[in-house]
Amino acid sequence: MSRASSRRPAPARTVKPKRRPQPKRQRRASILDHAVARVPGGEATVRKAAAWGITALVGGAAIAAAGWLGVFGLVGTAMAEGIGSLGFRVAQIEVTGLKRMDANSVYAVALDQRSRAMPLVDLNGTRDRLLEYGWIADARVSRRLPDTLVIDVVERDPAAVWQNNGQLMLIDHKGVLLDEVPAHAIPRLPLVIGEGANAQEPAYQRLIAAAPALRPMVKAATWVGNRRWDLLFQSGETLVLPEGEKAAANALVKFAQMDGTMGLLGKGYARFDLRDPSKLVVRMAPGAAATPAADDAEPGNAAEGAAPAGQGNETGSVETGSTGVV
Repeated sequence: MSRASSRRPAPARTVKPKRRPQPKRQRRASILDHAVARVPGGEATVRKAAAWGITALVGGAAIAAAGWLGVFGLVGTAMAEGIGSLGFRVAQIEVTGLKRMDANSVYAVALDQRSRAMPLVDLNGTRDRLLEYGWIADARVSRRLPDTLVIDVVERDPAAVWQNNGQLMLIDHKGVLLDEVPAHAIPRLPLVIGEGANAQEPAYQRLIAAAPALRPMVKAATWVGNRRWDLLFQSGETLVLPEGEKAAANALVKFAQMDGTMGLLGKGYARFDLRDPSKLVVRMAPGAAATPAADDAEPGNAAEGAAPAGQGNETGSVETGSTGVV
């Protein structure tokens, strides 16, 4: 047997079929992609904007942290002090509008500053402290470079003197306390007496305006029991008025009419009571001779607090009508 015949035939090679390339799947564009595509410069511009945004955010945070730590405040104060060292410091104070208030009080407030360097003067704080004084209704504080602080003051006008618990105070027409008044130097102003009478000053002004002829004759007005007025006249008589602003004004007008026709003031009476608007109850002063009006008065209608008979105080009443006397 030959050698060639003993070889087995080699197995045939199997050829694997080649894979067909798969087509790439196209990614669907999102809304963000469309938005980026519309930006001039495309994606590169968006990336730059994002980088600047992050930088700005970090920078803002750094600035906020520096402000919270007071870095800028210290720098600003140092710069302001430097400006002050160049001559921009408060060296003069110019005050206008003062008539009655002590100017030294205004100067003391103006000079009470954390620093007198002009940029650091607290204008609003100075004005607020000035408005704490009763005399000052308004104030304007400004700088006049290089070294002057200008203060324009609007003062309140005194309208009356308020007496309470032995203390005398000037008040304005709204009842605002202005200043203490020494007993030996009381100005020629209306005197209101009693607790809370200062707050009733506007009401008193309306009351006395109802009968202007009596205004110069009134010496003082006492606010009684936080509800009504007693008027003391220059001639010594007291007029007792009812409660309520309207009722008191009507009673005062009625009394003015009666005084005009009967001449009640300065005739020896001590007290007139008009709390009942239908009649005027009168009381004579001790030792005073009875006048015809008192002789004709109906007896037995004594005013509140009238002395009992036999103690020198004659009392009586005069019936009043819508025009004053019936």
